[in-house]
Amino acid sequence: MGYWYEEAVFYHIYPLGLVGAPRENHGETGDGFAKLKLWVPHMKEMGFTAVYIGPLFESSTHGYDTKDYRKVDVRLGTNDDFKEFVSLCHEAGIRVVVDGVFNHTGREFFAFKDIQANRENSRYKDWYKGINFWGNTHYNDGFGYEAWRNCYELVNLNLWNREVKDYLFDVIRFWIDEFDIDGIRLDCADCLEFDFMKEMRSITTQKKPDFWLMGEVIHGDYSRWANDVMLHSVTNYELHKGLYSGHNDYNYFEIAHTVRRLSDDNGGICRGRKLYNFTDNHDVDRLMSKLTRKEDYYPVQMLLYTLPGIPSVYYGSEWGMEGRKAGSDDSPLRPQIDIMKKAELDNEYSAYIAKLGQLHKENQEISYGRYKELLLKNRQYVFGRYLDNSMVLVAVNNDDEPAVVETVCGFAGSRAKDLFTEEAVPVEDGGRIRLTLPAHRGTMIRIEK
Repeated sequence: MGYWYEEAVFYHIYPLGLVGAPRENHGETGDGFAKLKLWVPHMKEMGFTAVYIGPLFESSTHGYDTKDYRKVDVRLGTNDDFKEFVSLCHEAGIRVVVDGVFNHTGREFFAFKDIQANRENSRYKDWYKGINFWGNTHYNDGFGYEAWRNCYELVNLNLWNREVKDYLFDVIRFWIDEFDIDGIRLDCADCLEFDFMKEMRSITTQKKPDFWLMGEVIHGDYSRWANDVMLHSVTNYELHKGLYSGHNDYNYFEIAHTVRRLSDDNGGICRGRKLYNFTDNHDVDRLMSKLTRKEDYYPVQMLLYTLPGIPSVYYGSEWGMEGRKAGSDDSPLRPQIDIMKKAELDNEYSAYIAKLGQLHKENQEISYGRYKELLLKNRQYVFGRYLDNSMVLVAVNNDDEPAVVETVCGFAGSRAKDLFTEEAVPVEDGGRIRLTLPAHRGTMIRIEK
């Protein structure tokens, strides 16, 4: 019905952590992609149809201090290894999206090293923001520059410079031509110049009409970035916060208000756009470490998969793994996992994620249906996803006790079944449905006229 990303379910991998790569790059070629290839069957089994994997560019430490845009990080392997990984994913029906770290480079990038060597005579001195030869930093280069959030290992590129833009656009063409990637997640998109992203959208669309651009945006009006001329989508941090705190506080009003504000057909600031929804990622604590009641994992994930947007699961969270930042150290969020121990890892959580993936694929209403709120209480929330002559009704309960909910679906004289049990569900006169929801659980009902 639309491009692949309209109905995608994403798996998010931080590869340097997953494969247990050294924290610093000493130039030794690793076997990361040999390990990553083993994850492709798992992704398919879980129902993931796309993988966001990154950072991948050759870097000095954590992956975002790029030193070569045309090489995968040697700790993960070679360019040929990555090409084989992409091919395996595509054979499995999984699209591949990579990190585009275009706001800044590391200090080992060739242009910055040229400035270190040639100072005022460097032809690259205008490639970066704020280069001045009267200042200094704690690195004692003898010159100053603008850095991302004053992290001086990350040097801000000057995206108004035509040479810089042309260089980065050539990099994107290279990744499409060489590896056949399907999209880019723009790191620090809220720091990038709008004209740069507009030009990128035009170039990538011409290159590959279904190429997907998603931006990392924390705060603000998401429609400034996600629109017809810039990015297709952005990270939905608003919903991310609501999904866990709305359950911790027994407050479904927070989640429903966020959905109305962003996606409602009448006035939602991002209506018509599919934001990138998630419960956790490589920068924030794991969902299971944020939930007051672990059993709320079930309604949270059901909402992730069925509310307007594109669902994404961060590697490890399909097994309910925990993880918290240790101060400024993100490594607890980015653990090494051996997929060869999958039999030991698989549990009721992963079985549930696989079922949600199956239902998401089998019911187009979830991807394309119009959202309508049907019932809202502090501890119960019911909505429908309507498409032509069918709908999927989603009902969740965050109470400590079972709850009976009653609502009108609007499909009088219709047939309904529970998508989990396959059992018929009575639809009363006028399209009224009554459901009993277990504590901290939900259900999905398919209804056809």
